[in-house]
Amino acid sequence: MSAPEPETMTHREILEALSGLLLVLFVALSSSTIVSTALPTIIGDLNGSQTQYTWVVTATLLTATASTPIWGKLADLYSKKLLVQVSIVVFVLGSILAGVTQNTEQLIAARAFQGLGMGGVQALVQVAIAAMIPPRERGRYNGYLGGVMGLATVAGPLLGGLIVDTDWLGWRWCFFIGAPIAVVALIVLQKTLHLPVARRDNVKIDYLGATLIAAGVSVILVWVSFVDDSFAWLSWQTLVMVGGGVVLLALAVWVEARVAEPVVPLPILRQRTTALSILGSLAVGMAMFGGSVFLGQYFQIGRGYSPTEAGLLTIPMMFGLMLSSTIAGRLITKSGNIKPYVVAGTIILVAGFGGLSVLDHDTPLWYVGAAMFLVGVGVGMSMQNLVLAVQNTVALKDIGAASSTIAFFRSLGGTIGVSVLGAVLARRVADSMTDQLAAIGVHSSGTGSGASALNLGSLPPAIQHIVRVAYGDATGHIFLISMAIAVVGVIAAVAMKPAKLRSTVDLGAAQPEKPELAGAAK
Repeated sequence: MSAPEPETMTHREILEALSGLLLVLFVALSSSTIVSTALPTIIGDLNGSQTQYTWVVTATLLTATASTPIWGKLADLYSKKLLVQVSIVVFVLGSILAGVTQNTEQLIAARAFQGLGMGGVQALVQVAIAAMIPPRERGRYNGYLGGVMGLATVAGPLLGGLIVDTDWLGWRWCFFIGAPIAVVALIVLQKTLHLPVARRDNVKIDYLGATLIAAGVSVILVWVSFVDDSFAWLSWQTLVMVGGGVVLLALAVWVEARVAEPVVPLPILRQRTTALSILGSLAVGMAMFGGSVFLGQYFQIGRGYSPTEAGLLTIPMMFGLMLSSTIAGRLITKSGNIKPYVVAGTIILVAGFGGLSVLDHDTPLWYVGAAMFLVGVGVGMSMQNLVLAVQNTVALKDIGAASSTIAFFRSLGGTIGVSVLGAVLARRVADSMTDQLAAIGVHSSGTGSGASALNLGSLPPAIQHIVRVAYGDATGHIFLISMAIAVVGVIAAVAMKPAKLRSTVDLGAAQPEKPELAGAAK
């Protein structure tokens, strides 16, 4: 039985409902960005390694990726409002656990649990918005979404830096601080979010498919983290891990093609717009997450700035994101055309990463800021609008699965990007430090003191300088890889067919895809 369309919602009612949803999104996004500037201090305090630094981020993205399709499928079957609230509770519990951890292994586990809630929040906010606002009008409200994203990404690094630099708080409050905000979000949601519930009987969630996808991706990411360090590229470990990951993913596709309620519906993937948007989201996710997550580390470890200063230095990127998403959203609503903005956004993203690819330990800050601004503009114009392009092609009953599928691949791209680029950074830093340490008579791949290279305060001044130069000079290389990945997003955006955004919440009689493509999706 289909849920009735909420066509009678006024602008005021939509804004009231959005207030809770945007507050939820703010909690999730700010919690991640708070950690971004605090992480060098956290890992240094826990005496962790560069690989563990990467996995603190990767663990969250991985579980968020794996859980996103399940959250989306549940949203097509049960109360979207209740699911949003459940995901917030899971997220808050994970945050509290992360705040009380005593070592990096515990922190990685807590962040993995936190990611389950994060996957729900990120997917379900998009689903709820799609359930109450037609695609043509959604561009306008996506401007509010972009504004909140920009605010969270600007406020987060600053707040994280201030918390770390405040002696009476300490880095653990980077995790604790989101709890009271989440409680407020739950109260606001209870009062403002009212969505119809489409209940369907005898429906099963494809947990097997989700498990196979998560397992396959996890095995390959573990291989990326340790290859060329713990074992060689051509080794039995590589054969087992890569082969095993591919087999698990192939089994996942086989399962998804046969179950009644797949977490990643293959018919939706066969539509041209959806397939290209997924490819674009995968590329943008890999480039954005994989590159920007290391900016805080570049400013603190490579340039010697404090966490608060590092947060301030990331403002150009966040300002570009907030500005472009707001302006592009309104222009899209006015014209009904989405492709030109996605194409322009992906091209600007490539230009931004191209600018960052020449970074070293003494690059002028005005240049770094200008390149980061371009990255922010590119992300703001492309990321949310790729989701909107897909939502425009599917019926309301499939909006949860479609939205979460895009979020899944974007998060998957981010997970792969962080893991791959983190591994590349770790290798280049280790090689650079080994050479520089050997030049001063310290024949070791480490710091010569038994301390983590990220715990600069415990290192002699000469070693500190070597660590800073190694990180500062290696960071540009990972942005060069991000630029190459982002080019794939440009190709996908250019290949998308132009389409007018519909003015109804559900498809009805409208068929935005060509008949042959729609037929292939059946």
